[in-house]
Amino acid sequence: MYVNYFGESHEMLRASIRKFVEREIKPHIEHWEEEGTFPLELYKKAGDAGFLGLGSPEEYGGTPADIFHQVAYTEEILRCGSVGLVSSLGSSAIAVPPILALGTEAQKRKYVPPVLAGDQVAVLGVTEPSGGSDVANLLTRAVRKGDTFIVNGSKTFITSGTRADYVTTAVRTGGSGHSGISLLVIERGTPGFTVSKKLEKMGWWASDTAELSFDDCVVPAENLLGEENKGFYGIMLNFQKERLYLAVEAHAVAEMALEESIRYAKERTAFGKPLTGFQVTRHKLAEMATLLEASKQFNYRVAAMIGEGMNAYRDVCMAKNFATKVCDRIVYDAVQIHGGYGYCREYLVERLYRDSRLFSIGGGTYEIMNEVISKQMGF
Repeated sequence: MYVNYFGESHEMLRASIRKFVEREIKPHIEHWEEEGTFPLELYKKAGDAGFLGLGSPEEYGGTPADIFHQVAYTEEILRCGSVGLVSSLGSSAIAVPPILALGTEAQKRKYVPPVLAGDQVAVLGVTEPSGGSDVANLLTRAVRKGDTFIVNGSKTFITSGTRADYVTTAVRTGGSGHSGISLLVIERGTPGFTVSKKLEKMGWWASDTAELSFDDCVVPAENLLGEENKGFYGIMLNFQKERLYLAVEAHAVAEMALEESIRYAKERTAFGKPLTGFQVTRHKLAEMATLLEASKQFNYRVAAMIGEGMNAYRDVCMAKNFATKVCDRIVYDAVQIHGGYGYCREYLVERLYRDSRLFSIGGGTYEIMNEVISKQMGF
């Protein structure tokens, strides 16, 4: 029996997002992709619509939502055709949860409402140039000095990092491993904190991605989230949902690539008949559709597990790896079906091909996911 994970409220949300995308994003997306950024006003518009606060507590400006409202949002906002824009617009989704989980009431009141309203931009600073996915061994050091922490180190691949108002930053305050990690909120303008460079990327052009530097950066001790050396828990809180949303993004991109391929194959003629007149094309499209459906249903099942409060740590890693491999295959075949036009930037599949490459890297690489899965299997 087919399980319908979405109800009336989810469909109402979808309709609202579609209108938002058509009105506020699609008319400008080609220009924003070329510019490598988008106006800050878009955060405010998304905040006013309640999109930035989906699932966050209402007392801090959040919007009541379950896990499938968030899945529906991810699928629909990606209809703008730019993974980079969607990722930057949603950078708060991984920056705010550690504050809500570990922060004091004063910290929550100070940092969360402006971000959910779209008045400020928040980002998460974990990845380092030397470590990549090796979160437990990060090197950025914070030393307590009276009522401050002195921070030295750097972060890289920070989405929205060039214009963040604050960074929820993972630092080492104790010994080696995950037990020596704390989380500090480091605000823009803090002495010693600089954006060292904006990174130029293969894809995700509309997303500004930065390398951040901390040189004797003086951070008030009151900006510590939770207990000292207990910050790894706050980072881990993000992992299940972050990986789920990356998996959902992967199947959403794959779905767009398939739709574009079907449309093109019906319109494009070769040897006197449309591409769909050739069995090889029809079968390729059938295989793409089969893989896509399997990926979507796997992702929905994992979302349901997370929504029910179940431990989906292994399953979400499996879903992410499967979804990203499926997406890789489908966007590759989509470009192949388009032929030379698939290599031209005026066709959406060209951008989807570039943008999709990061899915198996971000949020934990494909290889790290397999390591997590194998450990959960008892190896």
